[in-house]
Amino acid sequence: MAPAEAASGALVFRPARPEDLVAIVGLFVGDEAGGHGDTLDDAVMPRYEAALARILASPNDRLYVAEEEGRVVGTFQLTFIQTLVHRGRLRATVESVHVAGDRRSRGIGAAMIAFAVEEARKAGAGVVQLTSNKRRTQAHRFYEQIGFTRSHEGFKMELDEQA
Repeated sequence: MAPAEAASGALVFRPARPEDLVAIVGLFVGDEAGGHGDTLDDAVMPRYEAALARILASPNDRLYVAEEEGRVVGTFQLTFIQTLVHRGRLRATVESVHVAGDRRSRGIGAAMIAFAVEEARKAGAGVVQLTSNKRRTQAHRFYEQIGFTRSHEGFKMELDEQA
């Protein structure tokens, strides 16, 4: 599953690189509804660097950025999970979809998701799934408008804030 690079008008989608890390984390920090405690504090950056290295080394993970005139304005992660259900279907999960606050409602999110779906299709995935925080009702409407359906109720268990 080789990563791809594509352009959509002035918007370019490409695999994230280590030098994009501060911009990517900045998107998380700027997300008022995120609530994940993300920070650009120098003391935390080694954790982000280690996580990025693992993602970039994984054959099942792809981290992309959306770039506009050289500026990172969006990011998302695409993870492939091989399952046995549905006759051994490959599943693609879209995670951590973020668009810069000053660039929202301009089609960047829709373009990123369309790119993710096409990448999943090229990789042979039979389904694309994503989760969204229950508080993000506007995002839920957006995902439904672009073809996603509500199908499952998600659960999570925090094991360790520092892990």
